[in-house]
Amino acid sequence: MLRREFPLAITCVVGLFMVIGLFVPERHFTAGRTEVESWAIIIRAFAAVLGVANIGRISYLRISRREHEWVYHVPLLIGLVGMIVLGVGGSLGSAPLFGIAEGTFFNDLYMNVYVPMQGTMFALLAFFIASAAFRAFRVRSFEAGLLALAALLVMLGRVPIGAEIWDQLPLISDWIMNIPNNAAKRAILIGAALGAIATGLKVILGLERNYLGGE
Repeated sequence: MLRREFPLAITCVVGLFMVIGLFVPERHFTAGRTEVESWAIIIRAFAAVLGVANIGRISYLRISRREHEWVYHVPLLIGLVGMIVLGVGGSLGSAPLFGIAEGTFFNDLYMNVYVPMQGTMFALLAFFIASAAFRAFRVRSFEAGLLALAALLVMLGRVPIGAEIWDQLPLISDWIMNIPNNAAKRAILIGAALGAIATGLKVILGLERNYLGGE
């Protein structure tokens, strides 16, 4: 019983304290909220360490057991351990081999290996977006036709050839992005915020208990 009720009590007290600290401009609540946020940063740091340890453990087990696609975990584990060693290590003489400053191995690997791979992943993502857009823009209803027309006007207004075709296309593109698009985006954000508030209240009141282990 205590294993369930004690975390629920901590969550309720901390959650209410944070809400009161945000809406009540009293210095004790404000200072307390800042202190709780500092604790949260420390907890997140320990959670990051736990996550890294868990990734290392899972990768090691899959490599040792030769599970499906275990070979992909070899560079993952080497990169994980190597970047940690290079990042938290000291320096050797006047040439800083370790650390995160510019000119170190860590920075060179990050800028010349990780960043290009990240760009490659986003470039591949563009093809998936284009494929999804092609499927979505099949005009089978009035709404789909309206979406396809808006997308065509926005794309033409964002490239130089659009202004060559008609000088009003950039203005139309800006109007679509600033008026209808912003209105829809804000409606979605408001809905997401209300959903987050409802979820937060369920956690504070103890109605949502999945974080306790899937009750």
